Amino acid sequence: MKPVVGSRLSSAFFPLAVLLALAALTWWLRGAVELPEEKHDGKTRHDPDYIIEDSQLRKLDDHGRLQYTLNSREVRHYPDDDTTDITQPHLVHVGPGKPTTTMSADRAHLSEDGERVDLYDNVRVQRAATAKRDAMLATMPQLTVLPDDEKAFTKSPVRITEGSSWLTGVGMRIDNATQTYFLDSQAVGQFESPHAKKR
Repeated sequence: MKPVVGSRLSSAFFPLAVLLALAALTWWLRGAVELPEEKHDGKTRHDPDYIIEDSQLRKLDDHGRLQYTLNSREVRHYPDDDTTDITQPHLVHVGPGKPTTTMSADRAHLSEDGERVDLYDNVRVQRAATAKRDAMLATMPQLTVLPDDEKAFTKSPVRITEGSSWLTGVGMRIDNATQTYFLDSQAVGQFESPHAKKR
């Protein structure tokens, strides 16, 4: 008789176990497909959480020497993506034994980690004159700058002047550490010989 009782008990518990499993599965599915509750605390809006006027940022290298200075008329920081918009940025890159390089524009966008600056509208890159070379000016509508790496690049049209020499092209890469400028394509220019007589 005992086996019969055990058989009846197990057959009675089986539907109960199935119901419990279905209830657990239903609860899990509800949690998996339920959309999170929308918050209305303003953190998802693209509104600035602070605005700074007439700011100056100084970056030092590992030895405490000034690496670059970034001046701007206005800085707006956005907490939703941790990015920053800058009005009239003026970046001055200095280094021992190298001419000062200045980059400016009407506006800029700083990445969330601060390692990339995108300059827009009336972008100007100026390299100070040296004992052997005239001052250089490069103009373009857009330029991406990696300040810590001392590099910059653009895919936009570029015009470079140095003394009476000039060069135009599309796309450019700048390596400030080696003081080199590479035009990617459509390069056309006119160069004055350094041995030409000055009038």
